[in-house]
Order: sequence, then C-alpha cells, then structure tokens
Amino acid sequence: MSTTALQRPEVKPMMPGPAPVISTARLTLRPHRLSDAPGIAESLSDFAVTRMLSRVPAPFDRQDALDWLIPVTSGTLPDWPLAITGKDDVHIGNVSIELRHGRWHLGYWLNRYYWRRGYMSEAVAAIIERFSRRMPETPVHSGVFADNPASLRLQEKLGFRMTGCGEIYCFARNTMVSHIETVLQPGTLQPRKVA
Repeated sequence: MSTTALQRPEVKPMMPGPAPVISTARLTLRPHRLSDAPGIAESLSDFAVTRMLSRVPAPFDRQDALDWLIPVTSGTLPDWPLAITGKDDVHIGNVSIELRHGRWHLGYWLNRYYWRRGYMSEAVAAIIERFSRRMPETPVHSGVFADNPASLRLQEKLGFRMTGCGEIYCFARNTMVSHIETVLQPGTLQPRKVA
C-alpha cells in the first residue's frame, strides 16, 4: 500500500467569497484602494488609535499604509478588509473579517475625529450581518485590550461573549498588554438599535 493512500485529504475551509460593498444609513463599507493610503496613514499616525491595535506599529506612515494595502487590494486573500467611508467616500476607518489560524476574526479601527458618533457600531453590525448571511454556521472571533471598555461594550451589544483573557504583544506600545478574547456564535448577532 502506498503512503498516498493513507494520507487524509486536505479539508479547505468554506470561504465567504469576494468582499462586498455594504451601505448603511450613514456609511459605505467598500474594498480598499491604493488611493486610501494617505487617509489610513493620517488615522494610524495617531497614537490614540494605534495603541488599541496589536499589529500596527508606531510611528505609522504612508509607506506602511501602502505595504498593507498592496496585498489587501490584490484580490488574492480570502479576507474582507473594508474601508469605512462617509457618503463623500473619504476613508475614516477599517472594519475587517480575516481568516487567521483557521478561524475568522473581526478587527476594526476608526479615525479619532469620528469617535462617539456610533459609526463603529454601525460598521461592525453591517459587516457581521453580511458575513453571517454568507457563512451562517461560522463563529466570528475578536478581542479587545483590557483598557478599551468602549470596544468591549460595542461587541457585547452585538452578541459577542468573553471566552478568556491573556496577554498579547502590542507593536505600538512595544509591550505585552492584557487582552480579552471574545466570540460571536452563529445565530447570536443582536440587531442594532437605530437611534
């Protein structure tokens, strides 16, 4: 008997398909473009934003934005990294669902000048709802730094539940930071209340 007969076939995870364009009451979530680099660099050069993100270095500049955008805009990744834009198509943030280590993960950030307006809740609810339609049996994982209670409240309002705590490295802070792990189980997305 040959060894090929004994090998298990590789099981490929189900994919959600190409990233969509999603319109909400106030926002458009669309695939990124290389022309978004200046807006991304402006937002992520603000330490108030990057200190809450694990994989973003500080300082962050236009070249860092381009280095991130090139693979993201290539169309070769299964992920859904969407630009958050207003009706004027100005890049104000990012909301994404990425396949990491075999699990789908939610990540997001918003330019500080757009905080406290409900934009992030609107964007996260929209991408999760669309993703859940394409991948109805798939849990979505996420997490927040322990010193980011606003982000944890946002996730809890949408139905995410805490699954554990630990520490992860934050590039912007250059240290290990306490991190709360969360998950949204299939069918548990809470409808967003419209104000």
